[in-house]
Amino acid sequence: MENLFLTLLLFVAISHTLPHLAGSFPISHNFPAVFNFGDSNSDTGELTSGLGFLLQPSYGQTYFKPPSSGRFCNGRLIVDFLMEAIDRPYLRPYLDSISRQSYRRGCNFAAAGSTIQKANAASYSPFGFGVQVSQFITFKSKVIQLIHQDKELEKYLPSEYYFKNGLYMFDIGQNDLAGAFYSKTFDQVLALIPTILDIFQDGITRLYGEGARNFWIHNTGPLGCLAQVVSRFGKDKSKLDEFGCVSDHNQAAQFFNLQLNGLFKKLPQLYPGSHFTYVDIFSIKSDLILNHSKYGFDHSIMVCCGTGGPPLNFDDQVGCGKTATSNGTIKTAKPCIDSSKYVNWDGIHYTEAANRHNKN
Repeated sequence: MENLFLTLLLFVAISHTLPHLAGSFPISHNFPAVFNFGDSNSDTGELTSGLGFLLQPSYGQTYFKPPSSGRFCNGRLIVDFLMEAIDRPYLRPYLDSISRQSYRRGCNFAAAGSTIQKANAASYSPFGFGVQVSQFITFKSKVIQLIHQDKELEKYLPSEYYFKNGLYMFDIGQNDLAGAFYSKTFDQVLALIPTILDIFQDGITRLYGEGARNFWIHNTGPLGCLAQVVSRFGKDKSKLDEFGCVSDHNQAAQFFNLQLNGLFKKLPQLYPGSHFTYVDIFSIKSDLILNHSKYGFDHSIMVCCGTGGPPLNFDDQVGCGKTATSNGTIKTAKPCIDSSKYVNWDGIHYTEAANRHNKN
């Protein structure tokens, strides 16, 4: 049966086949290329390529097999399933130096741990949203220059037509909120959101200036339902809701999404000839978590690749596939036998089954 993520995403994508009256050209779901910006939710190998490391073999084991694809998942991400659905190859990371893939159908600038705000010395990823946009601008400039020198390169690189008519996708902001909670109060986190969205809009403005016209924006998911968040901020059970998620984090995510949706409604008027699609990932993921058994999952918050057993099977000192000492004890975080029964893979990221979300 159709998976929920893909069904809802494609429902929105199909709307692109209708004429966009405010635009200067027709919109179609058959975009010639896709350019993606984001964090680990859609990173297809950017961070590992950029920083020069490999993930543990557990990552990618369900589909890509070792050596890891660089995805922070046991298999495919939502962006991978979306590419399959529109008959496009998986997106090659911008910093990937060795690959069988070309960049003709697009490029992925998303990097795990990235934020909309500028990275600092403590950031997990140096590739914040502004840097990703700059990478795209550099990429486009070099590609156009090379093609002007040799038209044959259009076999491997996106043409000007592809850049103009491509789809620009965004799934970023989760780490801005999640990171803020480590040093700020709930009210301070909420007060930070307008600044975060101002930076996001600046990136949209820069891309629009480069000719981007088709924008696909994901809001952020239910942060409070991630085992990493529950283990750190849910020790006081009064902080949890009836489903075991941390209330403050989910409320902050909803407030972020409310303001992002408000911005989304203004964007077409601010950028003439553009077309914007807003995907409510929060509702999609929340429905999966709250009604997981309905969709054939046994565990909504407890992680597949972890250690410690129920209720979370998570230890932030021992990453998936690793062996480390935690509280004086040597522990190994191993993957579960059947990842298709788990929504969460490693405490932060979703399993391929959750990303695909088949109803049994």
